[in-house]
Parts: sequence; C-alpha cells; structure tokens
Amino acid sequence: MKNLHLPILEQGAFLTGYLHSIYPEDMPDAVRRPCVLICPGGAYEFVSVREEDPPAMFFFSRGYHVFLLHYSVAPHSAGFQPLRELSAAMETLRLHAKEWGILPDQIAVLGFSAGGHLAGSLAVHWNCPQLQKEFPEGRNRPNAAVLCYPVITAGEFAHRASIVNVSGSQEPGEAWDFWSLEKHVSPDTPPTFLWHTVTDAGVPVENSLLFAAALQKARVPFECHLFAEGIHGLSTCSREVGTPNPGCRPWLELCVKWLNHLFSFEE
Repeated sequence: MKNLHLPILEQGAFLTGYLHSIYPEDMPDAVRRPCVLICPGGAYEFVSVREEDPPAMFFFSRGYHVFLLHYSVAPHSAGFQPLRELSAAMETLRLHAKEWGILPDQIAVLGFSAGGHLAGSLAVHWNCPQLQKEFPEGRNRPNAAVLCYPVITAGEFAHRASIVNVSGSQEPGEAWDFWSLEKHVSPDTPPTFLWHTVTDAGVPVENSLLFAAALQKARVPFECHLFAEGIHGLSTCSREVGTPNPGCRPWLELCVKWLNHLFSFEE
C-alpha cells in the first residue's frame, strides 16, 4: 500500500490517497483498479474523522484505490469552495490515472451527511457554468455517486446548518435553491447509490427519498436502501467508530456489490 498526501488548491484543502502497489509482472490483471473518492461529513463545519479511514479501509480491502478529501469548512465553505476542491480532486485522479493505476472511467465519489451533499453537488453540478470555467473538459464528472444519509434539500426537510454554511446565506432564496440538489438532477447525473435510516433525527430520510424520486424522473440508474432504525452519522456502523449497528452494517457490502456490477470489477 502506498500513501499519498497532496494539496488541492491554495486554500489548504488536501487529498490523502491509499493506493495498491502495482506488480505488472506478478499480477497483470491488477495493474489498474477502480477508485473511490470519499468526502466525510460534518455540516460543512468540520470534517468527521469517523468517516475517513474506517470506510476508506473497507473499500481498500475490496480492491479499490481510495482517496479522502479534506475540504474547506466554515467560514470558508461558501462561494463554491468545497465543490471546486472536489472538482480539482476528481480531475487530479484522472490526470494521474496512468501513474497511480486508476481506471479513469471508474471513479466513484462517496460522501456522508454534508459530505454526501458535497458528493451529490458534484453529481448534479459538475457541468454548471461556475465549474465549466475551471474544468471545461469535464474531467471533474464522477462515474458514480454513493450518498450516505446525505443532506440533499434546502426545502422543508433541510439540514439548515449545512445549507447555511455551503450557501453563505442565512435565509431561503436563490442561493439556497442551487444547493437543493433534488431540483438539479438531470440525465447527466451519474448512477447513484443511496442509503439512509428511517429514524435519522439529524438529516431526515426525506432527503434521500427526494433525490431518489428525482433520479427516477430523470431515468438515472440508482439503488436506494432504507434501514428501519439507526441514528445519524453511523459511518461503518461498527464499534470502531462508536456506532455499532448490525442492522445497517450491510450497506457496505451492498454498496461494493453495486459498484462492482457497475464497473464490471471483480475483487
């Protein structure tokens, strides 16, 4: 395993990578692999360590290269800054794909809570005018999105703190509408995997339901899993992260099975 630590943009965001070693003579079929780019949650106020290494090590153990994005948070989270950083991270993976053994057309973005909002924002806004100026060739588009108990809407079921921090606005209006992701799903949105718990008191389950309905309307392939019980912020649902929940833990295997099928990847 190789560990990389790379700065992204000048604002201090950074990208940490976990790469499988490349042995072309001994393992010619494993020279290039799919990749998962993870955005931890934290309401755009902090970056949750519980949603960094534990899920990263799971996907790494299933044969994926994994990267973690430590993006800008409040008071530097408005003005498209986290989304620009995630776009730059995605572009970086593609620019170094040959060197790092990444399959450039098999890169998934995965996010938890507000990190799910960031990942979902890239999924729906990757080609918006504000990003096309910096990423005109579309190298920031993810090939898949995995949204874990995500913040989605700025409407009735909004997680207000996340929307305020990312929009820079205290009140609903045009700034909030852009970050209400269910309003911006299109056929250009990549295939998406969602999971949520029905009893989530932090970010209501309606967030995932609204996004799933929008994906269905746009005829974007998706898979959505709702679990009966569980608090917000479950991460890997293990004792390691302080939220053991055997009932929700299957999301990990369900997700990797979905990605493997989408990418035609065998462990």
